[in-house]
Formats: sequence, C-alpha cells, structure tokens
Amino acid sequence: APDFTLESVNGAGKAGISAWKGKVIVVDFWATWCEPCKKSFPKLQELSTKYKASGLEIVGVSEDDDDSGIKEFGATYGAKFPLVWDKDKSVAGKWKPASMPGSFIVDRKGVVRFVHSGFHPGDEVELDKEIKSLL
Repeated sequence: APDFTLESVNGAGKAGISAWKGKVIVVDFWATWCEPCKKSFPKLQELSTKYKASGLEIVGVSEDDDDSGIKEFGATYGAKFPLVWDKDKSVAGKWKPASMPGSFIVDRKGVVRFVHSGFHPGDEVELDKEIKSLL
C-alpha cells in the first residue's frame, strides 16, 4: 500500500499507513458531492465501532477541491473515524481509486488485500467478511 500520513480535519489525529503500522486499515476515498458516500459512511462507522478494539482503523480520504464541508459531511453521516483532505490529490494519485467511494482494505503487513469500487446497500456484508478475515 502506498504510504501516507495526514492530519485529520475532524479532530481525530493523524491517520495513514505508517501511523497505523500493524493494524488492518480501510482507506476510503470519497468526496462531499458523492451520493453513495452518504450511504457508505454510516456502514463504515458501524465496522469501525465493531472492530476497532480488534485492530481495525478506517480513514476517509477526501478528494474535494477544498476542505470546506468535509468535517460537516462526516458529522452529518456519522463518521467518527479520521477524515483527511488530499489537498493536492497526491494520495489518490498513488492509490488510483476507480470510483467514489473507492475502498482499499490493507492487511497488518501493509499489503492491499481487497478493493471496492462504489458502494451499494449490502456491500458492508462483504466488507465485514474481508475485514474479519484479516484481523
């Protein structure tokens, strides 16, 4: 997984691959204009709550052109996990998400094991299964 560490915009501290070495990480690329992201955020928060104590970390990487609205979007859709702003799109440039949202599940050794493009109701079941297999 390409490394990055960014300060969250929602007061959740630093987030990223090297910041969470040895943990299972979901890197979720999203934007405030993304309609499916409104449905995925509550489900990602449920997974965070369920597995955080077992070693899961989730980071939402915003691909918005400016950072206004990122914190509010997270609050509106229930995200307590760190939200970071990819100001110059350098993180997305390395990860190359195919869509918004684009989620990557990284194992404890820092290897991307699963990739999801978009979000549809029910996708959280597959995410849950994949995360559980790595914890």
